[in-house]
Amino acid sequence: MPHFSIEYSANLEALVHMPALLETLRLAAIETGLFPLAGIRIRAFRADHVSIADGNPDHAFLDLSIRLREGRDQTAKESAVAHIFKALEAFLAPSMATHSIALSMEMRDIDARLSPKAGSIRDHLKKES
Repeated sequence: MPHFSIEYSANLEALVHMPALLETLRLAAIETGLFPLAGIRIRAFRADHVSIADGNPDHAFLDLSIRLREGRDQTAKESAVAHIFKALEAFLAPSMATHSIALSMEMRDIDARLSPKAGSIRDHLKKES
């Protein structure tokens, strides 16, 4: 954990290089020190059908949702949110300066008792070091 999920309006693809945005967020997540490297997952989902504000099709949006296992310190989570949102805003600043874009983010805890996990990424990371 954590799982970063981005939902964005399709028209944003003309303004934002999504692979670079995902890499920016991955690096920002690492910089927080809050998340184990092997647990970071970032993906983006395009919304082809949207209606925003006054219905103008030029409006765009990007919403970042971060889900993580419970148990982390509230202050550390708030600091991580601020750091990640700052990186997101900085990346999108050129596009937001010239286009109507709504930007939002939310971090929420997942109850570990209701979220089983399995995987071998950590094993493979150890082999590479």
